[in-house]
Amino acid sequence: MSKPVPMPYSETNDDLHNIRKPKPFHFGKFLYNSEEGTVMGRDRASWAKIGIFYIIFYGVLAALVAICMWAFFQTLDPRIPKWTLDSSIIGTNPGLGFRPLPPVDNVESTLIWYKGTQHENYKHWTDSLDEFLAVYKVPGLTPGRGQNIYNCDYNQPPPKGQVCDVDIKAWSPCTKENNYSYHKSSPCIFLKLNKIYDWLPEFYNSSQNLPGNMPENLKTYIGHVEKTEPHKLNTIWVSCEGENPADQENIGPVNYLPIRGFPGYFYPYQNSEGYLSPLVAVHFQRPKRGIIINVECKAWARNIGHDRKERIGSVHYELLID
Repeated sequence: MSKPVPMPYSETNDDLHNIRKPKPFHFGKFLYNSEEGTVMGRDRASWAKIGIFYIIFYGVLAALVAICMWAFFQTLDPRIPKWTLDSSIIGTNPGLGFRPLPPVDNVESTLIWYKGTQHENYKHWTDSLDEFLAVYKVPGLTPGRGQNIYNCDYNQPPPKGQVCDVDIKAWSPCTKENNYSYHKSSPCIFLKLNKIYDWLPEFYNSSQNLPGNMPENLKTYIGHVEKTEPHKLNTIWVSCEGENPADQENIGPVNYLPIRGFPGYFYPYQNSEGYLSPLVAVHFQRPKRGIIINVECKAWARNIGHDRKERIGSVHYELLID
């Protein structure tokens, strides 16, 4: 007896009707499903657990960061840098800066230019010097400066905890009352040596063995100080001269106030409260008018090198008085 042959399967309309179709996705219902009481697919209990986890996680993380920062700051001194001199990025060769600076909209310029002798023409330059020198005139503008100011001298270095005074009031004609001599077409430029913590200058304190590239008039000046005021030889000397032969011819006589350099009793710089850097006022007495004069100023000590390209130990600027 032969076996019955199975009939081929065929889907009926009822079968197709019974197949479950996927529900359409509703973004609004995904955000909040009122029927199931879920938000973004999770109920309140689930969201509460997630919230508690992240609160604990970020709380622990913040505590670890705070502990690490606290431990790090315990290794630092607010006044003493961790890396100094050769170990620091600054190094041991201070730079030289000048004031006043050109307007901020021409920040890359080093040209000091004004016309005539009328106040509005040189107002920017004298106002800039007023602002720069304000901390030297009003002790309260410098944090910690006041009772600890000491009248230093070469034979009177500052006692511990005190800082040397920089009295600019008697530097005539480079004073505010005299418009820093800008109204006479003989401007004053102020020089400042950059601060390097714990750096000690090695002075040219003898007229013997001075460097060959030192200006002759500075060599003569050092020789004169050696004979008349030898106690002032511990000075970082300063020279300002024209960069090129034409500039040297046009620059005219130059005077330095109060002396021709930075007194040695201001060093080393140790970030004492109220410390202000010493200044040298350079008075150009009769510069030629109507022509740009390129000026290069240098600081001189045995451990100060000079590089015109890198502006190490020196500074460049131009004068133009119409």
